[in-house]
Amino acid sequence: MKTIVIKNYGGPEVLQLEEMSVPVIKNPSQVLVKVRATSINPLDYQVRRGDYAPFFELPIITGHDIAGDIIAVGEAVKKWKPGDKVYYSPRFGSSGSYTEYHLTDESSLSRMPDNISYEEAAAIPLIGGTVWEMLVVRAQLKKGDSILILGGAGGVGTLAIQIAKVLGVFVYTTGQSVLHEKLRNLGADVVIDHHKENWIEEIQTYTKGKGIDVIIDTVGGTTLSDSPLALADYGSVVTLVDIPQPQNLINAWEKNATYHFVFTRQSRDELHHITELIEAGHIKPVIDSIYPIEDIQEAHQRIEDSKRDRPLLGKIVLTV
Repeated sequence: MKTIVIKNYGGPEVLQLEEMSVPVIKNPSQVLVKVRATSINPLDYQVRRGDYAPFFELPIITGHDIAGDIIAVGEAVKKWKPGDKVYYSPRFGSSGSYTEYHLTDESSLSRMPDNISYEEAAAIPLIGGTVWEMLVVRAQLKKGDSILILGGAGGVGTLAIQIAKVLGVFVYTTGQSVLHEKLRNLGADVVIDHHKENWIEEIQTYTKGKGIDVIIDTVGGTTLSDSPLALADYGSVVTLVDIPQPQNLINAWEKNATYHFVFTRQSRDELHHITELIEAGHIKPVIDSIYPIEDIQEAHQRIEDSKRDRPLLGKIVLTV
């Protein structure tokens, strides 16, 4: 089977296509899945360049999204059968999705929505659970709240905009001017070009000094220290980004702010909520581009390159 293997940490060039044996079910609760599509997350290139080296042993197969068909099941598996369409996120630290066949425990699986393609389904698992965790579990968004999603054009951002609107929330987001119409079509009420405008000043103007109830951070930098300047009293900041440098949160204290730190959320239970919203037509996966898995290096280059020929919008998908 075709598999992308990382034998040394580094840039996209370390992603090498190799032939490997198809895995064999050894545990009665395991399921063998034919991978039809996968996608690229920032977590994938962070693993590739060695950011999480203590959690892995080389060589590595990374990738955190799978959409495909069950090929075989262990003798203890009763809920699933060969031919079932599934989507899920391989557990962090385990063998990943950049491969033709993937072996997993049945507890990882979710039923793939019946109204989307494999490519669309592959764009959802990791960000689906993560966005639900950020907006519903942590921020506890409710109808009538306001939210600012920093980085609305990314995979997390495009899904967060849609789910926030389903929850009845007024949505602000940031993105390049060329993407404003598309972000509004996803449900954003106000889009701020953070390259040309000061988003803190814009929020203060739009809210007449009241600020935002919830800020979702997918960008990083000085967001943790800057966010309270645009936050309402007793507001929340939920960040997905690691924090390499200390930041002064004195302004958060003045706002009685709450901070939540989310790594990723690989939960089948939370993905179930996303499946229902997709099948009801309330949300739809946003795909930036599709590459064959053989072009994995080019696909990784696109997600990392700050000088793209066109802005990134949504997820980069790989067909297998």
